[in-house]
Amino acid sequence: MSDRDLVDYAIDSDVALIHLNDPKTLNALSEPLMQALIDALDRAAGEARAVLLSGRGRAFSSGANLAGGGSDIANPERDLGAQLDNVFNPFIRQIRDLPIPIVTAVRGPAAGVGCSIALMGDVIVAAKGAYFLQAFCNIGLIPDGGSPYILARTIGRVRAMEMMLLGERYPAERAFAEGLVTRLVEDDALDETALEYARRLAAGPTRALGLIRQSAWAALESSLDDQLDRERAWQRDAGRTDDMVEGVMAFLEKRAAKFQGK
Repeated sequence: MSDRDLVDYAIDSDVALIHLNDPKTLNALSEPLMQALIDALDRAAGEARAVLLSGRGRAFSSGANLAGGGSDIANPERDLGAQLDNVFNPFIRQIRDLPIPIVTAVRGPAAGVGCSIALMGDVIVAAKGAYFLQAFCNIGLIPDGGSPYILARTIGRVRAMEMMLLGERYPAERAFAEGLVTRLVEDDALDETALEYARRLAAGPTRALGLIRQSAWAALESSLDDQLDRERAWQRDAGRTDDMVEGVMAFLEKRAAKFQGK
């Protein structure tokens, strides 16, 4: 398989469909796959109004590709953080800074940094057979890909500690019950449900949705005063879009709005 085949990309109703496509490794995240993923997300930001990110086969992702080399474990000066600088951290920041919403659809395992990526979705749809796994402690490493940040702010410090220190599977049903995912569905309904959410977002007021994303990420670290100042500026920007005018007119005329993403 060539590097360009490691990620599938297509457009459907203004939704960029991005699939990790290395099912033989359960979509293990090699540097070539990650670079293809970065390129796909960059393309989506320029031509789509929402993203749906999922994995081919029976897994979302088994995490970093440990069999792919890239680190000489016999070298006492080895630096496993370098791979984070090269691909994983830029990708996590890329998702955070997307100007359009992203839906993640999770089947099977979402492990290691694959778990981090799955949990970066604005809407996270999980199949009942899915599970999330922070397996880093099992190989003597620390969670990366922003996992401690995401987990502690989503399910709280105690559950985050359990998940990261014990390295046990976190089943999708528990993840849904504890607020880690948006929607729990039967395995055979995953693709349809996730695409339904993505299409709904793609038909929305795109620029306002992008600002909502920024507002939510900023709120994780902002004081109330800083957040209010940001909201004032972003509300100005949203209020100058064509979609705002269409939304208000549709409300007054008691009809469905037809947003154009402008």
